[in-house]
Amino acid sequence: MRRIVLSAALAIAVAAACAAVARAITNGEPDGNRHPYVGVLVDDYETPGYYQRFCSGTLVTPRILVTSAHCLLGVVDTEVWVNFDPVYRPGVSRLIHGTGIAAVDPAGFHGVSGGGGDLGNDIAVVHLDETAPVSQFARLPTAALLSSLDLKSHTFTTVGYGRTRVDGRKGPHNIQTNFDPDVRNLAVEPYRSLQQASLTTAGNESIGAGGTCYGDSGGPHFLDDSNVMVALTTTGDAVCRSNGRNYRLDIPFARQFLASQGVPVP
Repeated sequence: MRRIVLSAALAIAVAAACAAVARAITNGEPDGNRHPYVGVLVDDYETPGYYQRFCSGTLVTPRILVTSAHCLLGVVDTEVWVNFDPVYRPGVSRLIHGTGIAAVDPAGFHGVSGGGGDLGNDIAVVHLDETAPVSQFARLPTAALLSSLDLKSHTFTTVGYGRTRVDGRKGPHNIQTNFDPDVRNLAVEPYRSLQQASLTTAGNESIGAGGTCYGDSGGPHFLDDSNVMVALTTTGDAVCRSNGRNYRLDIPFARQFLASQGVPVP
């Protein structure tokens, strides 16, 4: 079964209609080897045997990658492949097979817009069949970490393989595909607000901020320039130039789900 919702053309159509979940890095730069534990999720959803990016994710142990539940919409759980190269090249880069497990039914996120305060429990893991060729891993936050901080004095580093844009003009016409090869990029986001289950960050180029876009879904948001992953990319505006809303990893549901999947939770 191939991915049914995230082909390049269909993703743009859905986004234009409803700012749907599924978000690349905007106003950022190539990550290089700064975050080797951030990987790209791929599948042959358009052409059999040709594995293209559909989401991003982050290793927290040698064989467990954390991503968003909505990334598994339209994907057979046992048909997930991952790569950790700074530049993913279909047909060239080595793939690691894995099995995805969503905390909730991914179908519940179909057509979800960026409005409202509740993102749902948009979290999943991919259990890899073999150890990833990575010696560093992201760290998880302690319970309620974000609620305990003066977040106005912090920024967040987001990383992903998705679409890119270099300024806030021209709306969707300035979004670049970042396909074949897919570059792992990063950007720095200021704090905007905190909700019970989500972290809202500013991604507007006019204030010097970067952000996320299509294909960055499931990717990490690190506290400042640390390796502490406090949230997952979930949703934002349709043209990738305003606020991003991200699922918190320091809340009870996320912590309990990760622990149930064998992830050490601090």
